[in-house]
Amino acid sequence: MQRSDVTRGDGTWVGLALDVRGRRRPGLGVYSAGPRLVVAQEARTVLLADVDEHLQGVDFWRTDAYRSCVPPLRADAGRAMAGSPERWAHGFARYLADAPDSPLHEGRWLLSPESPLRRWRHPGTSHAEYWGSMLVEGHPDGYIDWHVHSIAWEILPLRPMPDADDSRVKAYRKQVREGTLPPVLLWWVSGLDCHLVLDGHARLAAAIAESVEPPLLQLHRTVAPEDREGRIDEAVDSYTDELARFAGLRGVHGPTVPDGAATAGPELARRLHALDTATQPTWAWPMPGGQEEWHRLAREATAGREWPRA
Repeated sequence: MQRSDVTRGDGTWVGLALDVRGRRRPGLGVYSAGPRLVVAQEARTVLLADVDEHLQGVDFWRTDAYRSCVPPLRADAGRAMAGSPERWAHGFARYLADAPDSPLHEGRWLLSPESPLRRWRHPGTSHAEYWGSMLVEGHPDGYIDWHVHSIAWEILPLRPMPDADDSRVKAYRKQVREGTLPPVLLWWVSGLDCHLVLDGHARLAAAIAESVEPPLLQLHRTVAPEDREGRIDEAVDSYTDELARFAGLRGVHGPTVPDGAATAGPELARRLHALDTATQPTWAWPMPGGQEEWHRLAREATAGREWPRA
Protein backbone atom coordinates (compact mmCIF):
# COMPACT_ATOMS: atom_id res chain seq x y z
CA MET A 1 0.00 0.00 0.00
CA GLN A 2 1.26 3.46 -0.90
CA ARG A 3 0.44 6.47 1.27
CA SER A 4 0.48 10.10 0.18
CA ASP A 5 -0.55 13.28 1.96
CA VAL A 6 -3.39 15.29 0.41
CA THR A 7 -3.20 19.06 0.78
CA ARG A 8 -5.05 22.12 -0.42
CA GLY A 9 -3.45 24.68 -2.68
CA ASP A 10 -2.27 26.63 0.35
CA GLY A 11 -0.52 23.55 1.76
CA THR A 12 -3.12 22.79 4.45
CA TRP A 13 -3.21 19.07 5.20
CA VAL A 14 -6.57 17.51 4.26
CA GLY A 15 -5.98 13.80 4.68
CA LEU A 16 -3.99 10.73 3.76
CA ALA A 17 -4.58 8.90 0.48
CA LEU A 18 -4.13 5.12 0.54
CA ASP A 19 -3.50 3.32 -2.74
CA VAL A 20 -4.24 -0.35 -2.11
CA ARG A 21 -3.14 -3.11 -4.46
CA GLY A 22 -3.24 -6.88 -4.23
CA ARG A 23 -6.26 -7.09 -1.94
CA ARG A 24 -9.21 -8.08 -4.11
CA ARG A 25 -11.58 -8.74 -1.22
CA PRO A 26 -11.58 -7.02 2.18
CA GLY A 27 -11.64 -8.87 5.46
CA LEU A 28 -14.48 -6.57 6.55
CA GLY A 29 -16.88 -6.06 3.68
CA VAL A 30 -20.42 -5.37 2.53
CA TYR A 31 -22.40 -8.05 0.68
CA SER A 32 -25.75 -7.44 -0.99
CA ALA A 33 -28.82 -9.44 -1.91
CA GLY A 34 -31.07 -6.82 -3.46
CA PRO A 35 -32.07 -4.32 -0.75
CA ARG A 36 -30.68 -6.58 1.97
CA LEU A 37 -27.10 -6.18 3.12
CA VAL A 38 -24.65 -8.03 5.32
CA VAL A 39 -21.51 -6.57 6.84
CA ALA A 40 -19.21 -9.53 7.43
CA GLN A 41 -15.79 -9.68 9.07
CA GLU A 42 -14.04 -12.68 7.61
CA ALA A 43 -16.54 -15.52 8.31
CA ARG A 44 -18.45 -13.60 11.01
CA THR A 45 -21.72 -11.79 10.40
CA VAL A 46 -21.35 -8.37 12.02
CA LEU A 47 -24.46 -6.55 10.82
CA LEU A 48 -27.61 -7.48 8.91
CA ALA A 49 -29.49 -4.65 7.20
CA ASP A 50 -32.78 -4.38 5.34
CA VAL A 51 -32.94 -1.16 3.32
CA ASP A 52 -36.41 0.28 2.83
CA GLU A 53 -35.96 2.92 0.17
CA HIS A 54 -39.67 3.83 0.22
CA LEU A 55 -39.62 4.68 3.93
CA GLN A 56 -36.08 6.08 3.65
CA GLY A 57 -34.39 4.06 6.34
CA VAL A 58 -32.66 0.83 7.30
CA ASP A 59 -33.66 -1.88 9.75
CA PHE A 60 -30.52 -3.44 11.21
CA TRP A 61 -29.57 -6.32 13.46
CA ARG A 62 -26.17 -6.04 15.08
CA THR A 63 -24.40 -9.12 16.35
CA ASP A 64 -21.64 -9.18 18.95
CA ALA A 65 -19.12 -10.56 16.46
CA TYR A 66 -17.25 -7.37 15.51
CA ARG A 67 -13.59 -7.15 16.50
CA SER A 68 -11.60 -3.97 16.00
CA CYS A 69 -8.94 -4.13 13.31
CA VAL A 70 -6.85 -1.65 15.35
CA PRO A 71 -4.82 -2.85 18.36
CA PRO A 72 -5.33 -1.16 21.76
CA LEU A 73 -3.87 2.34 21.77
CA ARG A 74 -1.52 3.20 24.63
CA ALA A 75 -1.89 6.40 26.62
CA ASP A 76 1.73 7.36 25.91
CA ALA A 77 0.99 7.20 22.16
CA GLY A 78 -1.91 9.58 22.74
CA ARG A 79 0.39 12.02 24.49
CA ALA A 80 3.10 11.71 21.84
CA MET A 81 0.72 12.36 18.93
CA ALA A 82 -1.71 14.76 20.60
CA GLY A 83 -3.03 17.39 18.20
CA SER A 84 -1.52 15.71 15.13
CA PRO A 85 -4.20 14.08 12.96
CA GLU A 86 -1.54 13.59 10.28
CA ARG A 87 0.51 11.29 12.49
CA TRP A 88 -2.57 9.44 13.66
CA ALA A 89 -3.68 8.95 10.04
CA HIS A 90 -0.34 7.35 9.15
CA GLY A 91 -0.58 5.14 12.23
CA PHE A 92 -4.13 4.01 11.51
CA ALA A 93 -3.18 3.41 7.86
CA ARG A 94 -0.51 0.95 8.97
CA TYR A 95 -2.97 -0.86 11.23
CA LEU A 96 -5.58 -1.08 8.45
CA ALA A 97 -3.04 -2.33 5.93
CA ASP A 98 -1.64 -4.97 8.28
CA ALA A 99 -5.00 -6.25 9.56
CA PRO A 100 -6.53 -9.06 7.49
CA ASP A 101 -9.99 -8.08 8.76
CA SER A 102 -10.06 -4.36 7.78
CA PRO A 103 -12.31 -2.79 5.07
CA LEU A 104 -9.42 -2.00 2.71
CA HIS A 105 -9.46 -3.49 -0.77
CA GLU A 106 -8.00 -2.51 -4.14
CA GLY A 107 -8.44 1.13 -5.06
CA ARG A 108 -7.82 4.52 -3.50
CA TRP A 109 -9.03 5.48 -0.04
CA LEU A 110 -8.87 8.63 2.04
CA LEU A 111 -8.34 8.97 5.79
CA SER A 112 -9.42 12.48 6.70
CA PRO A 113 -10.38 14.46 9.81
CA GLU A 114 -12.71 16.60 7.66
CA SER A 115 -15.90 14.64 8.29
CA PRO A 116 -19.21 16.25 7.22
CA LEU A 117 -20.43 15.32 10.71
CA ARG A 118 -18.75 18.46 12.00
CA ARG A 119 -20.63 20.83 9.70
CA TRP A 120 -24.10 20.39 11.08
CA ARG A 121 -23.91 21.16 14.80
CA HIS A 122 -26.08 24.13 15.69
CA PRO A 123 -24.10 26.71 17.70
CA GLY A 124 -26.63 26.48 20.54
CA THR A 125 -26.28 22.71 20.87
CA SER A 126 -23.73 21.25 23.27
CA HIS A 127 -21.24 18.70 22.01
CA ALA A 128 -22.80 16.07 24.27
CA GLU A 129 -26.26 16.72 22.86
CA TYR A 130 -25.13 16.84 19.26
CA TRP A 131 -22.84 13.82 19.20
CA GLY A 132 -25.27 11.85 21.33
CA SER A 133 -28.02 12.61 18.81
CA MET A 134 -25.84 11.39 15.94
CA LEU A 135 -25.51 7.91 17.47
CA VAL A 136 -27.95 5.33 16.12
CA GLU A 137 -29.62 3.63 19.07
CA GLY A 138 -30.57 -0.02 19.37
CA HIS A 139 -29.07 -3.35 20.27
CA PRO A 140 -29.28 -5.88 18.90
CA ASP A 141 -31.81 -4.33 16.52
CA GLY A 142 -32.59 -0.76 15.55
CA TYR A 143 -33.44 1.59 12.73
CA ILE A 144 -31.34 4.08 10.79
CA ASP A 145 -33.86 6.83 10.09
CA TRP A 146 -32.76 8.85 7.10
CA HIS A 147 -35.28 11.56 8.06
CA VAL A 148 -33.80 12.24 11.49
CA HIS A 149 -31.37 14.81 10.10
CA SER A 150 -31.42 16.91 6.96
CA ILE A 151 -28.60 14.63 5.91
CA ALA A 152 -28.02 11.09 7.13
CA TRP A 153 -24.46 11.34 8.34
CA GLU A 154 -25.24 9.39 11.50
CA ILE A 155 -22.92 7.10 13.45
CA LEU A 156 -23.70 3.41 13.91
CA PRO A 157 -21.48 1.70 16.50
CA LEU A 158 -20.54 -1.86 15.57
CA ARG A 159 -20.94 -2.89 19.19
CA PRO A 160 -22.92 -1.45 22.12
CA MET A 161 -21.57 1.86 23.38
CA PRO A 162 -20.05 1.59 26.88
CA ASP A 163 -21.53 3.61 29.75
CA ALA A 164 -19.89 6.78 31.02
CA ASP A 165 -18.75 4.95 34.20
CA ASP A 166 -17.14 2.08 32.26
CA SER A 167 -13.48 1.70 33.32
CA ARG A 168 -12.17 2.25 29.78
CA VAL A 169 -14.35 5.32 29.33
CA LYS A 170 -13.11 6.73 32.65
CA ALA A 171 -9.51 6.33 31.49
CA TYR A 172 -10.27 8.03 28.18
CA ARG A 173 -12.15 10.85 29.92
CA LYS A 174 -8.87 11.74 31.59
CA GLN A 175 -7.24 11.86 28.14
CA VAL A 176 -10.09 14.05 26.89
CA ARG A 177 -9.39 16.56 29.67
CA GLU A 178 -5.66 16.42 28.90
CA GLY A 179 -6.26 16.94 25.17
CA THR A 180 -4.54 13.65 24.28
CA LEU A 181 -7.51 11.51 23.17
CA PRO A 182 -6.73 9.44 20.04
CA PRO A 183 -9.17 9.86 17.14
CA VAL A 184 -12.29 7.77 16.66
CA LEU A 185 -11.98 5.81 13.41
CA LEU A 186 -15.12 5.87 11.24
CA TRP A 187 -15.93 4.07 7.98
CA TRP A 188 -18.45 5.68 5.64
CA VAL A 189 -20.76 3.02 4.11
CA SER A 190 -22.93 4.48 1.36
CA GLY A 191 -25.44 1.61 1.30
CA LEU A 192 -26.37 2.40 4.91
CA ASP A 193 -25.93 6.15 4.44
CA CYS A 194 -24.07 6.40 7.74
CA HIS A 195 -20.72 5.91 9.44
CA LEU A 196 -19.71 2.69 11.14
CA VAL A 197 -17.36 2.92 14.13
CA LEU A 198 -14.30 0.83 13.27
CA ASP A 199 -12.36 1.72 16.39
CA GLY A 200 -12.91 4.00 19.37
CA HIS A 201 -16.32 3.18 20.86
CA ALA A 202 -15.03 3.96 24.37
CA ARG A 203 -13.18 7.07 23.14
CA LEU A 204 -16.37 8.38 21.53
CA ALA A 205 -18.31 7.70 24.74
CA ALA A 206 -15.64 9.56 26.73
CA ALA A 207 -15.79 12.63 24.49
CA ILE A 208 -19.59 12.71 24.72
CA ALA A 209 -19.45 12.32 28.51
CA GLU A 210 -17.06 15.28 28.69
CA SER A 211 -19.15 17.28 26.16
CA VAL A 212 -16.15 17.68 23.88
CA GLU A 213 -16.03 17.31 20.11
CA PRO A 214 -14.36 13.93 19.50
CA PRO A 215 -11.30 13.83 17.26
CA LEU A 216 -12.25 11.88 14.14
CA LEU A 217 -10.63 10.15 11.22
CA GLN A 218 -13.04 9.11 8.49
CA LEU A 219 -12.22 6.34 6.02
CA HIS A 220 -13.92 6.28 2.64
CA ARG A 221 -13.28 5.30 -0.96
CA THR A 222 -12.25 8.04 -3.35
CA VAL A 223 -11.41 8.28 -7.06
CA ALA A 224 -9.11 5.46 -8.14
CA PRO A 225 -5.90 6.32 -10.04
CA GLU A 226 -7.11 4.55 -13.20
CA ASP A 227 -10.20 6.80 -13.28
CA ARG A 228 -8.41 10.07 -12.67
CA GLU A 229 -7.29 10.77 -16.24
CA GLY A 230 -10.82 10.67 -17.57
CA ARG A 231 -12.09 12.86 -14.74
CA ILE A 232 -9.29 15.38 -15.36
CA ASP A 233 -10.15 15.51 -19.06
CA GLU A 234 -13.81 16.13 -18.22
CA ALA A 235 -12.92 18.97 -15.86
CA VAL A 236 -10.55 20.61 -18.35
CA ASP A 237 -13.08 20.26 -21.19
CA SER A 238 -15.74 21.91 -19.02
CA TYR A 239 -13.33 24.74 -18.21
CA THR A 240 -12.47 25.23 -21.89
CA ASP A 241 -16.14 25.21 -22.91
CA GLU A 242 -16.96 27.83 -20.30
CA LEU A 243 -14.19 30.14 -21.49
CA ALA A 244 -15.39 29.65 -25.07
CA ARG A 245 -18.93 30.56 -24.03
CA PHE A 246 -17.72 33.79 -22.43
CA ALA A 247 -15.59 34.55 -25.50
CA GLY A 248 -18.71 34.26 -27.65
CA LEU A 249 -20.57 36.65 -25.37
CA ARG A 250 -17.67 39.11 -25.50
CA GLY A 251 -17.75 38.92 -29.29
CA VAL A 252 -21.41 39.98 -29.26
CA HIS A 253 -21.52 42.41 -26.35
CA GLY A 254 -17.98 43.73 -26.23
CA PRO A 255 -15.20 43.80 -23.62
CA THR A 256 -17.56 44.73 -20.77
CA VAL A 257 -18.35 41.01 -20.54
CA PRO A 258 -15.74 39.23 -18.38
CA ASP A 259 -13.60 36.51 -19.90
CA GLY A 260 -15.06 33.89 -17.52
CA ALA A 261 -11.80 32.93 -15.82
CA ALA A 262 -12.97 34.32 -12.47
CA THR A 263 -15.74 31.72 -12.29
CA ALA A 264 -14.41 28.87 -14.43
CA GLY A 265 -10.97 28.84 -12.79
CA PRO A 266 -12.15 28.20 -9.20
CA GLU A 267 -14.60 25.58 -10.44
CA LEU A 268 -11.78 23.78 -12.25
CA ALA A 269 -9.64 23.92 -9.10
CA ARG A 270 -12.54 22.56 -7.01
CA ARG A 271 -13.14 19.65 -9.39
CA LEU A 272 -9.44 18.76 -9.53
CA HIS A 273 -9.15 18.90 -5.73
CA ALA A 274 -12.23 16.69 -5.44
CA LEU A 275 -10.36 13.96 -7.30
CA ASP A 276 -8.29 13.53 -4.13
CA THR A 277 -11.12 13.90 -1.61
CA ALA A 278 -14.49 13.06 -3.19
CA THR A 279 -16.47 10.26 -1.56
CA GLN A 280 -17.09 7.28 -3.84
CA PRO A 281 -19.81 4.68 -3.20
CA THR A 282 -18.86 1.74 -1.01
CA TRP A 283 -18.31 -1.46 -2.93
CA ALA A 284 -20.75 -4.24 -2.12
CA TRP A 285 -20.17 -7.77 -3.39
CA PRO A 286 -23.05 -10.04 -4.47
CA MET A 287 -23.96 -12.38 -1.67
CA PRO A 288 -23.47 -16.04 -2.57
CA GLY A 289 -26.87 -17.65 -2.24
CA GLY A 290 -28.69 -14.34 -2.60
CA GLN A 291 -31.71 -13.50 -0.49
CA GLU A 292 -32.20 -17.09 0.59
CA GLU A 293 -28.78 -17.00 2.23
CA TRP A 294 -29.51 -13.60 3.75
CA HIS A 295 -32.68 -14.95 5.36
CA ARG A 296 -30.75 -17.96 6.66
CA LEU A 297 -28.18 -15.67 8.26
CA ALA A 298 -30.97 -13.54 9.72
CA ARG A 299 -32.67 -16.56 11.28
CA GLU A 300 -29.35 -17.72 12.69
CA ALA A 301 -28.42 -14.29 14.08
CA THR A 302 -31.80 -13.52 15.61
CA ALA A 303 -32.21 -17.02 17.09
CA GLY A 304 -35.89 -17.08 16.20
CA ARG A 305 -36.71 -13.58 17.45
CA GLU A 306 -39.10 -11.60 15.29
CA TRP A 307 -37.31 -8.94 13.31
CA PRO A 308 -38.96 -6.52 10.80
CA ARG A 309 -39.08 -8.03 7.30
CA ALA A 310 -36.53 -10.69 8.30
